[in-house]
Amino acid sequence: MPSGRGSSGQGPSRHPGRSGDRGLLRHPGLWWGLLGVTAFSFTLPFTRIAAAGLPALFIGSARAVVAAVLAACALALTRQRLPRGAQWLRLAVVAAGVVVGFPVLTSYALTTVPASHAAVVIGLLPAATAVLAVFRGKERPARSFWVFSALGAVCAVAFASVQGDGIATLHWADALLFAAVLAAAAGYAEGGLLARELGSWQTVSWALVLAAPLMTVLTIVSLDGRVLQAGPEQWWAFAYLAVVSMFLGFFAWYRGLAIGPMAQVSQIQLTQPVMSILWAALLLGERPGIPTLLGGVAVILCATLAVRTRLAPATPVTPAKGH
Repeated sequence: MPSGRGSSGQGPSRHPGRSGDRGLLRHPGLWWGLLGVTAFSFTLPFTRIAAAGLPALFIGSARAVVAAVLAACALALTRQRLPRGAQWLRLAVVAAGVVVGFPVLTSYALTTVPASHAAVVIGLLPAATAVLAVFRGKERPARSFWVFSALGAVCAVAFASVQGDGIATLHWADALLFAAVLAAAAGYAEGGLLARELGSWQTVSWALVLAAPLMTVLTIVSLDGRVLQAGPEQWWAFAYLAVVSMFLGFFAWYRGLAIGPMAQVSQIQLTQPVMSILWAALLLGERPGIPTLLGGVAVILCATLAVRTRLAPATPVTPAKGH
């Protein structure tokens, strides 16, 4: 299990002698988180590609069904114990957020907006995750953490907004994206805590299995007796969404959140809009200009400063002299 298991995410504050640079370079939670975010950064471009030939509801639900089959096989082969009691309710939160909410909502939104426009709103996800992580995980970020996190969120939105119509032209697809951000943030925060008890890949696997009946019904409804007419490009994109975005990517992501500190690891997501628009340029033909390059540098810089900020140490109680 991860070394942060059972902790409240305040482990680094117990080693005041450790330098910030060593904490960054040797902190496994950050690198596992970066691996997960890299896997997720392809989600928006590939969803956009799949939406060109497949129904939105099918993309959002069927990919969860495929991932649930893989998850059930992994759980059975490794003979994982069943979650207990309240863990099932917490898994329901994870499933509602990252298995049902985010995939379905973004799939519908990306039928009308480009991947770069979606990155405008998705860029708010790190800040939303950090807020929920603080309340749910009882973490205590330093004031500088919030400054860099807020600045990073602003840079992420400003960076992504220059790619498309910008956030000034909001419509129903943006409402879906905002809802997707809230759903994913709740699933990330709860899943990161639950991963300390069940394990990283076990958490997402049980969430997928729990949501499988509902997602199977939605998949059948999405077909509506039709034969899908999609090309190889759309099916390859769908395969990535099902196997990597919906399953393997969470192995790394939840492991990083479980090791923690969760509020800091979540800020690595600030690099996701940068990577997503880079992949959109390569896969969808969008050509980033100078503002994109400058914005990307700003987002990555803010993310780096945020993850290097330690959690605020508890204020020591000084005993009164003469007693």
